[in-house]
Amino acid sequence: MTSDSGHDRRIVDDDEIRALVALSLVPGIGPGRIRTLMSYFGSARAALRASRSALECVPGIGAQIGAAIAEFRSDDVVDQQFERADKVGAELITVWDDRYPELLRQIYDPPTFIWVRGDLREVDQRAIAIIGTRRATDYGRRIAHDFASELAGRGFTIVSGMAYGIDAAAHRGAMAAGGRTIAVLGSGVDRIYPAEHLNLANQIIEHGALISEFPLGAAPDAPNFPRRNRIVSGLTLGVLVVEAHEKGGALITARLAIEQNREVFAIPGSLYSAAGAGCNRLIQRGHAKLVLNVDDIISELGVMTGESSSAPEDKSEIVSQLSDIESLLYNALDSTPVHIDTLCARINVEPSTALVYLLSLEFKGLVRQMAGKQFLRE
Repeated sequence: MTSDSGHDRRIVDDDEIRALVALSLVPGIGPGRIRTLMSYFGSARAALRASRSALECVPGIGAQIGAAIAEFRSDDVVDQQFERADKVGAELITVWDDRYPELLRQIYDPPTFIWVRGDLREVDQRAIAIIGTRRATDYGRRIAHDFASELAGRGFTIVSGMAYGIDAAAHRGAMAAGGRTIAVLGSGVDRIYPAEHLNLANQIIEHGALISEFPLGAAPDAPNFPRRNRIVSGLTLGVLVVEAHEKGGALITARLAIEQNREVFAIPGSLYSAAGAGCNRLIQRGHAKLVLNVDDIISELGVMTGESSSAPEDKSEIVSQLSDIESLLYNALDSTPVHIDTLCARINVEPSTALVYLLSLEFKGLVRQMAGKQFLRE
């Protein structure tokens, strides 16, 4: 697992940012190999300047990729990236930047950087993904729109992929409520896909952000979409699957959400509709919690919105229902603030894992986060 200490807030100057972009443009290089190279050489800049023989010695790089890095001529292509970004108002945010989404930083394979059109805010940590099939029924689109609208009205940012069907309905529902929404693209942020969603994309920029780890100008190639799905789920506290066929991208995102320790919810589908089969299977196999209304999602997350449909639970009752890791963390805290690294050393839990569950405890009113990643029991 990655951890906050694994992404220490190093100073990333313009030259280092250019080197990061250059490495990402080398065929066969993804965020995992960039981290490996930076760990081995100390910086992206040093990795880019390393000799072919030195690169071939790096675990997981080998002769072919080492040669590709050594032979890569980066200046012109990197210039083109920033020229494209300037034209569309895109900004690059690295994983070491305080503006980088905290939940995304905690996943196993976070992007080294993301391109952003629009803006990301701290409130976006209260995010729910709403996903589903492109071949949605009228019922599915209505459910996605209405759930997104109500969740956005109660302070959640809605994350989706801007595809036809469920995704588009979710984005529109969030904006109809005056809420925030984020679209994660399987192309460059300057390549709107599908093209018919150009107006939708512009509206999303005004109400949130378009983000992508892919280079500016990157086409919406099929392999990009499973890769981007880990970002859709990684940005959120949980994922709601509205309609899904038994094989499709929505179920990939649901699986990734489970691996990332995110909650997965599903709307039960009609037995007579293929579009509902994926949701029904998720529920049947225990991979998703059946949802009938927004309160089912909020109560499961333990988020106190001030609009709870029932009276607040007694604190002792909430504590009795904590998961094993939540209990471990809660019992290790008291009224004195403790730094995340000290807390994790006490109970032998990775900071990336601890932060997810501490956020859950914070939403449940059991833990408070202080400045400098210090935590105490409420």
